[in-house]
Amino acid sequence: MLKKILIALAVIAIVVVGVVAMQPSEFRVVRTATIAAPAPVVFAQVNDFRKWQAWSPYERLDPAMKRIYEGAPAGTGAIYTWAGNNEVGEGRTTIIESRPSDLIRIQLEFVRPFTATNTAEFTFKPEGDRTAVTWSLAGKKNFTAKAVHLFMNMDRMVGGQFEEGLARMKSVVEAAAKQ
Repeated sequence: MLKKILIALAVIAIVVVGVVAMQPSEFRVVRTATIAAPAPVVFAQVNDFRKWQAWSPYERLDPAMKRIYEGAPAGTGAIYTWAGNNEVGEGRTTIIESRPSDLIRIQLEFVRPFTATNTAEFTFKPEGDRTAVTWSLAGKKNFTAKAVHLFMNMDRMVGGQFEEGLARMKSVVEAAAKQ
């Protein structure tokens, strides 16, 4: 009887390992919002990390979070390091590419609560007197991350945060445009 139980457990373990191994090795989360402002105005909100406090959904998770700004004041080479509670963790963002009113590419390095390096991008498409802003996050998944993603919907979790951030950015930019 014990032998049958051990064989059944081994089969279950092999099936679970196989299911996890067959999961995609990369992920991508994308959200877009349209803001009633020209692309250079919207671009400026993202290109300067100091402006993120007004709209980033992560800034509100820990108002006591420690922030350090290094490197360039904005654009390529700007660095933002943070350390906060368990909800925001600890990490570092670096703008690795900045093309005015077109694209901002950011290297995002998490230290805590887990280690990971991902790429975030913001693109800006003029649509008359409006701008379509797309915020995306992409990265690779190791075996452990593949297993976690079986139970955690990355697109729903992070996508919701992106939607919140883009809505706040829209409010900030459009309110400033009215003044």
